Amino acid sequence: MHRIIFDCDPGVDDAVALMLAFAARDNIEILGITSVAGNVGIETTTRNACLLRQIAGRQDVGVYRGLDRPMVKTAVLADDFHGPDGLGNYPVFTPDKGPEDQSGVDFIIDTIRSNLTKSVTLAVTGPLTNIATALQLAPDIATQIKDIVLMGGARIEGGNITASAEYNIYADPDAAAIVLGSGCPLVVIGLDATHQVRATPARIARLEALDNPVAKLVANTLHFSNTLAGNMEGATGAPLHDPCVIAYLIAPHLFKVRPASIRVETESDLTRGHTAIEFRADYGGVPFNAAWVTHIDDDGLFALLEGAFATCQNL
Repeated sequence: MHRIIFDCDPGVDDAVALMLAFAARDNIEILGITSVAGNVGIETTTRNACLLRQIAGRQDVGVYRGLDRPMVKTAVLADDFHGPDGLGNYPVFTPDKGPEDQSGVDFIIDTIRSNLTKSVTLAVTGPLTNIATALQLAPDIATQIKDIVLMGGARIEGGNITASAEYNIYADPDAAAIVLGSGCPLVVIGLDATHQVRATPARIARLEALDNPVAKLVANTLHFSNTLAGNMEGATGAPLHDPCVIAYLIAPHLFKVRPASIRVETESDLTRGHTAIEFRADYGGVPFNAAWVTHIDDDGLFALLEGAFATCQNL
């Protein structure tokens, strides 16, 4: 059982990841959800987290509004990939229950401090603004975090927002640099791995056939992703990024990792957010600071999704 704080910017693929975490009750205990500005603005990501929570029937899980802008850089949204409401063409609504009064950053700090050391995992599917700010305000929590599993970065695949940068890191590279330098145990799932996991029409049809509200929402968002030309270059389905974070926690045997040194470009406008990923232990005197995912069993991951969403029949 993983006890997690889910930090996210929903976002179509964040929506799938959230629904997987909600469905995986035997493996995941969600202590709270913290929103962050990223794919869309903070009011929309917070609303979407509350909306998804309601669809999943999990009003017991608190949602906490996080930070509305990067630590240093100008904000860059990705609503061209997620739609103005962040959930593609899914019919959004005003949730019955809104976020808690406590801020997302304060919730992260207080939750880590109030739980047993090394008992809380941070599952992160958006820019790292909340996490880095919490580490700056409360440096003591770095040694208390069990691990941070995040979606971000790229090596072989290049970037999806610029030629060399993946969006989550590009959106707040200064925050990413702080987290990667924090000394916390890190698992980083970048585009090299997530581009191996494709939401083909056949796979979406199997999810759609489950015929429950959660599975229908997931299928709807994946259909939307498959309409975007940028997701489909040379492929038969859009890559599934953020759900890989939760899938890693549930089924780590589906993933192959390598120890790596990961550093982030924060100064250059040309290569903002580029992740330099080095596998040579003796190169440049920079120690390994993360486990970098190199391969995902995509058939196994989609089987995991089908099994998890099949349990949502009674919603």
